[in-house]
Amino acid sequence: MSRPPPAPIYTLRGASGAFNTLHFSCHGGDTPLLFSGSGKGAIHVWNLNNRRAERILEGHSGSSVIWVNTLPSADTLISQGRDMRVCLWNLCQGGSEPLDSLATGSVGFCQCSLLEKGPRTCLLAFAGQQTEEPQSGPGPLLLAGYEDGSLLLWDITQRSILSQTKVHLEPVMCLTFDPESLRGVSASSENKLASWMLDGQNNLQPRDCVTLTNPGVSQLSIRGDAKLLASAGWDHRVRIFGWKKLRPLAVLQYHSDMVLSVAFSDHEDPSERLLAAGSKDQRISLWSIYNDGPDTG
Repeated sequence: MSRPPPAPIYTLRGASGAFNTLHFSCHGGDTPLLFSGSGKGAIHVWNLNNRRAERILEGHSGSSVIWVNTLPSADTLISQGRDMRVCLWNLCQGGSEPLDSLATGSVGFCQCSLLEKGPRTCLLAFAGQQTEEPQSGPGPLLLAGYEDGSLLLWDITQRSILSQTKVHLEPVMCLTFDPESLRGVSASSENKLASWMLDGQNNLQPRDCVTLTNPGVSQLSIRGDAKLLASAGWDHRVRIFGWKKLRPLAVLQYHSDMVLSVAFSDHEDPSERLLAAGSKDQRISLWSIYNDGPDTG
């Protein structure tokens, strides 16, 4: 007999706008944190021990914040806003102003992507208008989704396209990738998830599709142990799948408006792993799901 869908263990409120993006930082300190970016330009730093916002950062002139992430040290935050700026924050300082910022020139909704290359070196990718001359030598690869429904794999050092495939009829809204299995999944305004993989020659190969009850997915997230996939639905629901076979496991029903963001926590203790979902209804729901069961593939 299948287990009933769980209920949220608690919710976070207090922002005056939709929660567009979420990011956990639960390692390297005594206080687990959840960062959120709102449609009103605010970044909330939530203390998950007392379930309150311990800081609120305002650095995007009231424009919607669409992406937040911490650097590996967890003392530095990067945020991206619809004001066409990416801001850098020093969390050790008590100031409310960004440490630095750069203009992207992009007014779209394409989120940044962060790659840790070494202990003190990271690469940040963002949609923009800047162009640079290619450099020689091998470099990291970048997956990007486009408005025509295509996925492109880029060699960012050579600025060359290695592979391209069309997996959606509508613009790609979100994608995520598992580097261990070389598999990824993407979604659009359609009622399907499209999975794909990289072969040994860095060619994108479409695989299975999963049909959803209702159309529209805002974001996708794979849990750190590569067992679960979560989707943020326009139908107000979060759906949980086994990542190995994309088998539907649960539908989480709590929010009263579009779910815009989902994120799994990075707790080192598997029993404390959480799923957070942010919605247009100005609430964040926190869930503890399938942390002690067998393989959910």
